[in-house]
Amino acid sequence: MALPQFLPNVSLVFCETPLIQDDLQTVTSQSQQTTLEDVLPYILGSAGGPHKLNSNGFPKLKRDAHVKFLRKTLEKMSGAYTAMDAARPWILYWTLTALSLLGQDVSNRVLSTLAAFQNDTGGFAGGHGQISHIATTFAAVLSLAIVGGSQAFDMIHRRALWTWLGQVKAKEGGFYMAAGAELDARGVYCAMVIIVLLNLPLDLPSDAPARQAGLTSFVDRVPEWISRCQSYEGGLSARPNGEAHAAYTYCGLACLSILGEPDKMLNEYLNMSSLLDWISARQNAPEGGFSGRTNKLVDSCYSHWVGSCWYFIKEALKVEDENELEDSIWNKEGILRYVLCAGQNETGGMRDKPYMRPDGYHSCYALAGLSAMQHQQTFKPSSNLTDPLYYAFGWNVDESEKTTRNDAEEDFLVPLHPIFTIPYDAVHAFRIMAMGKESF
Repeated sequence: MALPQFLPNVSLVFCETPLIQDDLQTVTSQSQQTTLEDVLPYILGSAGGPHKLNSNGFPKLKRDAHVKFLRKTLEKMSGAYTAMDAARPWILYWTLTALSLLGQDVSNRVLSTLAAFQNDTGGFAGGHGQISHIATTFAAVLSLAIVGGSQAFDMIHRRALWTWLGQVKAKEGGFYMAAGAELDARGVYCAMVIIVLLNLPLDLPSDAPARQAGLTSFVDRVPEWISRCQSYEGGLSARPNGEAHAAYTYCGLACLSILGEPDKMLNEYLNMSSLLDWISARQNAPEGGFSGRTNKLVDSCYSHWVGSCWYFIKEALKVEDENELEDSIWNKEGILRYVLCAGQNETGGMRDKPYMRPDGYHSCYALAGLSAMQHQQTFKPSSNLTDPLYYAFGWNVDESEKTTRNDAEEDFLVPLHPIFTIPYDAVHAFRIMAMGKESF
């Protein structure tokens, strides 16, 4: 097949339908075929369709349309969002992060909204009158960090939050998502992000149930528990003996990279060979995008959940040049094309697949994944003996080296911190305020 002259670097694997196709027609196979039919014309450089292409054959980022879509999400919601009542901090986090990626200032109007979700016993609920949940607490804290300022920081009841986290610390090493709720990899990642960003004491509260099993610190048995979550496939699951999933894999790698240097922690607690086998198989051709599990379809959100894992893997393998990874076990060209071709809704917002509706979740993580493809980030911590978890803040972005092949400067997004998934400035500003607190 002859490619257009301005697409000399596109591999044929991203230009042709699979050579072997299953004759059994299922909902999944039909969905995959629909995706292929939508994506292939753009990869081949076709001028048709809703997306305007730049000189490299990439669809341009519909920045203004995305901003307009996201701004509407911060307005009064319709009754269709009733099912999301227990996830309201997440809606704010997804929207604020996506707007930040697009270089937009965010309003502090969210403070009064989030204040209503904070419980006196510690932590944030998903909605009014609900119990605290570690995932919505994570989303609320990061949303406040994005908004920034002392008013946002001081709004968090840090002592009560520390006490509540002690109640959900499990003797196995992980964290329950809420009192009496499930124990999974999200919990341990969310908890460690909250603890390190807010500079909460690492010692468990005296009444923490985990103390009865001999644990004294929030980090006790954390790496061992994450290690047990690695499945026979190589990826990490929600809990031991579960199915490998990209989002849980990201949570595990990021959490280990909070506790120590990635090369030490990942190599000590994970089977890196099987991890590489599994995660490199997440990219599908010819779509170019990532899937979250074995035998599943691609989804734009996994451009983050899989794509951001490469930061930690690169450091664990001591790879100096990111292109070495790209040339051997994954293809950045493919994921860029999937996100920009299939992920963009014509009127704004990002979506899972071309025929699906855009939403805040996919807008956040598809754009986060796109940002991850655009920026070179490295781990070079400076030792700080007064801060036992300084590793989380050892990441830096090299603005002088744009790693994407898309040369349209106006299409670049703001880089996000690989562990916190919010802008670097927001991370450091909140952390400085936290370090300035001698006590609760």
